[in-house]
Amino acid sequence: MTANASSKTPVTLLGLGAMGTALARTWLAAGHPLTVWNRTPARADALVGEGAKASGGVAEAVAASTLVVVCLLDDASVGEALVGVDLDGKDLVNLTTTTPAQARARAEWAAERGARYLDGGIMAVPPMVGVPEAGGYVFYSGAAGLFEEHRETLAVPVGTRYVGADAGHAALHDVALLSGMYGMFAGVHHAFALLRKEDIDPVGFAPLLADWLAAMAQGVHLTADQLRSGDYTKGVVSSLGMQVAGTPTFLATAEQQGVSTELLRPYFDLMARRLAEADGDEDLTGVVELLVR
Repeated sequence: MTANASSKTPVTLLGLGAMGTALARTWLAAGHPLTVWNRTPARADALVGEGAKASGGVAEAVAASTLVVVCLLDDASVGEALVGVDLDGKDLVNLTTTTPAQARARAEWAAERGARYLDGGIMAVPPMVGVPEAGGYVFYSGAAGLFEEHRETLAVPVGTRYVGADAGHAALHDVALLSGMYGMFAGVHHAFALLRKEDIDPVGFAPLLADWLAAMAQGVHLTADQLRSGDYTKGVVSSLGMQVAGTPTFLATAEQQGVSTELLRPYFDLMARRLAEADGDEDLTGVVELLVR
């Protein structure tokens, strides 16, 4: 071990899928002593060649470092991997995708076993790891002091964003952003479907769609401001009443183009419901109230 490596925080990493392997390589490249474990041991072979120490079992891997990072399939996998393992005195950082409720329960589970806990939500795909200009980052939630203690090490693979002491908030931020992404993809797919049978090059259309979505994305700031103030008529450019009046055109165009309306119709139905219950001069923001049960 080099003098540089000996000065870096040792890390144990449980889970060597595509994301775990990418994380491992960045810590190794930065000089962190790294112990790895994976349910399929052969996945560690390449990393051992790069300087990692492969562990024969989870208990051995956890014992090797105070900082233990978990990147497994789901919350159940975390429980199964760590059952019976001594976590006393360990700092457990869980980067496994979970729900907010699972993260909070896992934090309590860790505390009962003598471990400090941070939950993480990864906003990156493996090719973005170790590439600062790619813009990837991880949401972290849990004790602020614990995050600060390990912030430098955790920031080696991708950026870090601390979102509060509530252990569930990293997962909540993660899922909220991804939910917005899937809604956007639904709109993108519907837009391309409308063109599918026409003599319109999708590659030529793509920049128009991307630029339009980028311009419209700025509307999230107005939505947030309206939600904070409670005034859904604030800064309205196109009223709910006007937009609901235009929805038949979108549905008719889809029908005429031979495209299903199953992506658009649920949202249009919510818009119509909100209009029936509220001020037609407000923005679309009131739809949020219909979604909160």
